[in-house]
Order: sequence, then structure tokens, then C-alpha cells
Amino acid sequence: MSGMTYLSIGDFSRATHMSVKTLRHYHRVGLLEPAQVDPATGYRRYTAEQIPTAQVIRRFRDLGMPLDDIEAVLAAPDVTARNERIVAHLRRLEDDLGRTRSSVAALRDLLAPPPADAPANVELRSVPAVRAAAITEVVDAADMAAWFQGALGELYGTVAAQGVSEAGPAGGVFADELYTRHRGEATIFVPCAGAVRPMGRVVPREVPAAELAVITHHGPPADVDRSYGTLAAYVSRHALAVDGPMREYYLTGRRETADAGLWRTEIGWPVFQTAPSPTLTPGPYGSEPRRASALPARSPEPTAGRRSPSPAEEPCSASRAPARGRVI
Repeated sequence: MSGMTYLSIGDFSRATHMSVKTLRHYHRVGLLEPAQVDPATGYRRYTAEQIPTAQVIRRFRDLGMPLDDIEAVLAAPDVTARNERIVAHLRRLEDDLGRTRSSVAALRDLLAPPPADAPANVELRSVPAVRAAAITEVVDAADMAAWFQGALGELYGTVAAQGVSEAGPAGGVFADELYTRHRGEATIFVPCAGAVRPMGRVVPREVPAAELAVITHHGPPADVDRSYGTLAAYVSRHALAVDGPMREYYLTGRRETADAGLWRTEIGWPVFQTAPSPTLTPGPYGSEPRRASALPARSPEPTAGRRSPSPAEEPCSASRAPARGRVI
């Protein structure tokens, strides 16, 4: 190596457009090691033959590829293995792009709210008590999405294994503490036509009757906060909110279709109906809904101080204002 020409780290930095700090870091992690390190001074020296490798590393970093993946690309035994790594990163970029586009669309939607006279499509509903298979646990809001999917899968599996017929869409009941403290009791249930034997986390339970103001959320959970906000505003103007857990009913979700645009979730806010109720005929939950828009306005005092909607995340857990609840 005595006849080889070396570049100082400064010259190599200029040649590759990498900062000296970056080159030192790549040396420490073993991604791009100098051709020589002076044992006395610690000065790093590089060769011109290392410039193409450095340029490849810089280009991949500009494309957001993690250092571990770049190292795997450089160490790939053949072109096929190398391209597999690159294609995997390309797919991640495409996924990120899709999420960015969705975020941009949501922000534009927020900047262009519907007209003030747009109908809220909120209904008042008397929900009867139902027998169900249920899982109830105290859950952290940060774990809500994973817990929800696991609990729902266990419920469906247990009901099917016991040969019990489902009597309606799955639902959820969520304590206020889940939103106000980001930790609280959550119940996921599947209404059943027959008795369910306890198995694992699944137990038989009667979900109590409730009077609810109900709105239907259309689509994925990314913008569920708007549905919650609309429901909360409507309840504050047209109904008397009461303390009690939020309800959700999952009419259409992952189980029925992979197309998130077709998902439907009913969100129920506990209310005390003071207007006379007409005679109700059987519906999906024992009664047909009555449009809340038929109610006269109640006290203008907002309910936000008592029942302010909390943040939501898939399925609709408490982590993004102003939603309360979950959606699949």
C-alpha cells in the first residue's frame, strides 16, 4: 500500500459531499471505513476507489434508507439480493407517500369545513339490553389498537367454536377514564343468540340498555375525530348529555372488507331524552332511531367541560383530539 495515493478526510469530504462528522460516524458504525488510520495521530485517510461507494451511500441516505439497510445492500452477494433490499425500501417510500397524501387530504378537509347549515345526521336511539360474549379489561390508550384487534378476534373465535350464533354487530363500551387519564376500562362484545360459556378472557355479559345520540362514521379511523366533534356539538345544542360510557357499534370493518372507505362505525353518546318519544318499531338494536334534529334546542351551556371528546386512534382510542372512542 506504500505506493497508493490517499485523500485526507477533508479532501474525501469535498469529493463526496459528505461532512467530516458524517464520515467519522460511518467509520464508527462500520459502514464506510477509511483505507488507513494513522496509529499515532488517528487521522483517517481514504482512497479514490472509495468515492463511488461513498456516493452510493449518500444517495441512499438522501432517499431515506436506514444505515443497516444500506450496509446490507453494499454487502449483498449478488445483484438479485441487492435489488430485493432496494425494492423493499421503495415499497416503504410508497407507503409513506400514501400516508402523507392522506394527511394532506385530511388537513385540506379541516381547512374547508362543511357549511354551518349542513345536517349532522345525528339520531336518538333507545338501545335495549343484550346478551353478549365480552372481554373487559383496563387498557392503556397507547395499547388500544392492538388490544382491540386481539380481543375482537378472540371473541369471534370463541363464539364460533361454541356454535353460538351472533345476534348483531360487535360493539364497544368505554369508560371516561380511558380518555381523561389515557387508562381505563374497555369492553368489546359480540351480541349472541344463545348462552356463551366462559373461556379464556371471554365471559357472558349483559350489555345494559342505554339512550344514545348516534352518528355514523364513514371510512377509516384517521378522521374519526370529526365525527366525534360533530356528535359532541350536536348533543350540546339539542340533547341533555349524561355521565356514562361511550358506545360504538362496528357495522362494517376489517372482517367484512379490506376497503377502509367502506367501513362504518356507529358512535353513541349517552343522553337523557326529555322530549316525548314516538312508538318505536323493532330495528337493528330493538328500536328504530328518531332523528335528533326533531328535538328543540336545550340549554346553550356546552357539555364540553363534563364530556369533552378525547383524542382518538385506531380503532378510536384516546390519543388524538377531539375524539372519544374507537373505530375499526
